[in-house]
Amino acid sequence: MRELFALAFGAIFGLGIAISGMINPAKVMNFFDVMGSWDPSLAFVMIGALAVAIPGYALVFRMRRAPVLNAQFAQPTKTALDRRLIGGAALFGLGWGAAGFCPGGAIPAIGLGEASVYVFLLAMIAGMVVMRLMLARRD
Repeated sequence: MRELFALAFGAIFGLGIAISGMINPAKVMNFFDVMGSWDPSLAFVMIGALAVAIPGYALVFRMRRAPVLNAQFAQPTKTALDRRLIGGAALFGLGWGAAGFCPGGAIPAIGLGEASVYVFLLAMIAGMVVMRLMLARRD
């Protein structure tokens, strides 16, 4: 049942990303091109998402002690800004700005069949594997 809900909510998220046009890397890259062909629509998508998520989370946390399909809410335990977090955020931002894809937009974009989507996803997976190997070697 849990996996079915995850699939349904993932499909709804993907549909929203597709409808908003955020599966198009040119649209995302134009958001970052503030001195050229700037397109503010990504900001409106983010503001719309926050306008729904913030009151939604507040309501759910006030009404429930635990989610319906889990024993507890999964919330981050670390609150400190460390080098790993800042470095990861910087790499994510650089990759997003350079490729025009983030994981949330790339997964629904698989349906477009464009090679750039697959290159991005393969690079993302390779980066995750390399990082896990580096962490395992360090530990």
